[in-house]
Amino acid sequence: MEKILITVVDHLQIAATGVLIAVLVGITMGIVLTRYKPIAGFVMSVTDIIQTIPTLALLSILMIMFGLGNATVIIGLFLYSLLPIIRNTYVGILSVDEGLIEAGLGMGMTKTQLLFKVELPIALPIILSGIRIAFITALGITTIGVLIGAGGLGHFIWRGIQMQNTRMILSGAIPVSILAVGADLLLGFLENKLVKRAKRA
Repeated sequence: MEKILITVVDHLQIAATGVLIAVLVGITMGIVLTRYKPIAGFVMSVTDIIQTIPTLALLSILMIMFGLGNATVIIGLFLYSLLPIIRNTYVGILSVDEGLIEAGLGMGMTKTQLLFKVELPIALPIILSGIRIAFITALGITTIGVLIGAGGLGHFIWRGIQMQNTRMILSGAIPVSILAVGADLLLGFLENKLVKRAKRA
């Protein structure tokens, strides 16, 4: 049981690290794209193409470039997580009511103040929705990381397949499912709270 718990923590760390880096980069890129709309289509297309690459193929390419281990999986998770985070940030900020922007400008707010006090707070529920999708997807992709020498719950599943041991397969698959459902419920709860707060505001 202790080994499973340690592996669960390892699995979470890998997935969370990849998504966290994507959050930092993706939200920044989403903000930049709202200021430079002509390049938004190109950037979205590039991230969309990355999403269409089969997971094993992308991880194999990254393995050749960066070697075996957790770092390579984290890079893969970062790439896969970019699209929903960039797109939701972009859409969320552009969906802010123009009247609120004008009211902020009328109060003497700078563009930076508008971004952090008006646009991002209102867009936050939509941004969180993108992060939610990215993190749940990352939990599943991390499982495949065992094939390129990464840690996580994929070890139990892979060893169970090799040994034709259903119990061992389930000891990896069930915790992954629980993590995904738990993350979905938690992030969904936060998203609903933020939506209600935004409506009140």
